[in-house]
Amino acid sequence: MSDAPARRLFFALWPDSAQRAALVHATGKVVRHSGGRPVPADNLHVTLAFLGAVPESRLALLSSLAQRAAIGFGGHALPLTVTFSSIAHWGKPQILAAVDRAADGEAGVAALAGILARETTAAGFTPDLKPFRAHVTVARKVTHAPREGAMHALPWSFAQFALIESRTLASGPVYSVVESYVLGDAEKLRT
Repeated sequence: MSDAPARRLFFALWPDSAQRAALVHATGKVVRHSGGRPVPADNLHVTLAFLGAVPESRLALLSSLAQRAAIGFGGHALPLTVTFSSIAHWGKPQILAAVDRAADGEAGVAALAGILARETTAAGFTPDLKPFRAHVTVARKVTHAPREGAMHALPWSFAQFALIESRTLASGPVYSVVESYVLGDAEKLRT
């Protein structure tokens, strides 16, 4: 293992504060009754590709890959939309997640996640290659598993994705945007 400085990174659909607030409101009751720890609103997101520890020296390459993926995604329907319509409890990781039961809008999001996984793997990065399922983790360490159930349908739309850094502090994980990539628009690619 190298002693080179590294950052814990992932690509994500990064919602705005209104989208986050709407999801907190829609899932609040089930989260409160789960016995779990609510995910802070500022940390809510849809992970596209988790990369883990990335050496600082490889950030420029990672950014270049993301830019190409964003430009190449222009042929897909934009904005990307995921409609969260259900709450699921996943026992092994002990989480509650908002999911798109119909998965109608998930195809474009899954395509982007697939592109990012393939491109980063080909460049020697080691993304998590579990099958993609668009979801937002809303509670962790859930002790009282609720039945899976419907929630008021809540669409999130995105015209860009982001590279996110995860830092662990005593108070818990903190996520911050490193760089954003506008989908399909070479003129507005970097924000």
